[in-house]
Amino acid sequence: MAGAGPKRMTMNDKTKTPDGQNHKTMAEYEAEGRAVRANMEKLRALRLAREAAEAAAAPARTASRTVKKTGAKKAASGSSKKAGPAKLSDWLADQQKGGFRT
Repeated sequence: MAGAGPKRMTMNDKTKTPDGQNHKTMAEYEAEGRAVRANMEKLRALRLAREAAEAAAAPARTASRTVKKTGAKKAASGSSKKAGPAKLSDWLADQQKGGFRT
């Protein structure tokens, strides 16, 4: 009775056609991999070209927008630099001082 049950399919059986041949040969598998890598190279080249064009255009835009501030405006505003984003370490220290992190 040990051999009376249905035959179990193995991973190798799933890739074979009814005549016993594999669906993909190694050459087809490698050719598909080369095609995928070639497509990735093409897309990478297009992305890098687009980023380079954007980077070249960015300084031209910022230079045209830059306006020199007068000394009177600087004195009225209080400081010439804008405050940058707070550092994480400063925020954590404030949280600990405030008792939020016990």
